[in-house]
Amino acid sequence: MQESLGDLVRAMNCYYSNLIEGHDTHPVDIDRALAGDFAHDRAQRNLQLEARAHIEVQQMIDRGQAPAPVVSVDFLLWVHREFCARLPDELLWVENRETGERLPVVPGALRETHVRVGRHIAPEPAELPAFLERFVAAYGSGSLGRLRRIIAVGAAHHRLLWIHPFLDGNGRVARLFSYALLRELNVGSSLWSVARGLARQQQAYKAALQAADEPRRGDLDGRGNLSLAGLEEFSAFFLNACLDQVTFMDALFEPQELLTRMEIWATEEVRARRLPKGSWPLLREAALAGEFSRGRAGDLTGYEERQARSVLSKLIGLNLLVSNSEKGPVRLGFPIGVVERWFPRLYPPLG
Repeated sequence: MQESLGDLVRAMNCYYSNLIEGHDTHPVDIDRALAGDFAHDRAQRNLQLEARAHIEVQQMIDRGQAPAPVVSVDFLLWVHREFCARLPDELLWVENRETGERLPVVPGALRETHVRVGRHIAPEPAELPAFLERFVAAYGSGSLGRLRRIIAVGAAHHRLLWIHPFLDGNGRVARLFSYALLRELNVGSSLWSVARGLARQQQAYKAALQAADEPRRGDLDGRGNLSLAGLEEFSAFFLNACLDQVTFMDALFEPQELLTRMEIWATEEVRARRLPKGSWPLLREAALAGEFSRGRAGDLTGYEERQARSVLSKLIGLNLLVSNSEKGPVRLGFPIGVVERWFPRLYPPLG
């Protein structure tokens, strides 16, 4: 069950992370991209490839395939390399707004040019190794206890964006970094993501980031060049976004409420003859047991073997039940067509 929900949440995380970057990729297009069904329109296809890249990298993080520890230069370079290597060539170029020069984005490589993001002038390219070394020393496992590291995740998120180590892709790297760090600290999981909370408050998120970019507000505002008060405010904003998402997803995945929504939907679909009779017992068993063997379809539906197989095949064909092999046990799938009914408000209203 968690595996299937993890697939759903990864797609949601990708949608909201891209939305923060101004790339509004419809969840249906993301779903099609994961199935290898790409649009003919080049711009739309590129956004689909970008979405699939994000999901695949997060899946690697969930499966423990990323370098450890998370707070390391190796991890940051790995995320950028894996994400950018999956992008089409057209998305691997940026334009210098001052000179008009087009610059290539090299996967996994620190930038070699100066950048300005809004009012923020990022550190000189030659200084990036020193800044990253300090970043790892400040937020790595050797400097803080677990509770303080959890509190500091928001601060690390800001500082990584402030360093701006890559020519492009820093926002996605920072959000995947924060997601992975929360998992490493055993408070994050594949069942929730802070990206939705940040995207739902985009203006406040960007304003809080900018406030933490500001110079110190006097002698009592920390000892560094940047405002400590601004960083504390951003950290509180970030942690509140995390709490908001944990609370939201906890309510959304509450078993009895989820079963009720699923049953109402299944009853309507059977009545409309879009699903065969006997579908609900199979869906209910997948939800309650996590998975079940295909041979149990007859016992669950009360049908003869042939008719039970027909119902099972229909549900598999609609991706309502999925399996890792042709004859293996089946578990719940969450195709995009049911998400709005089974998981209301997971996405904003979609046209």
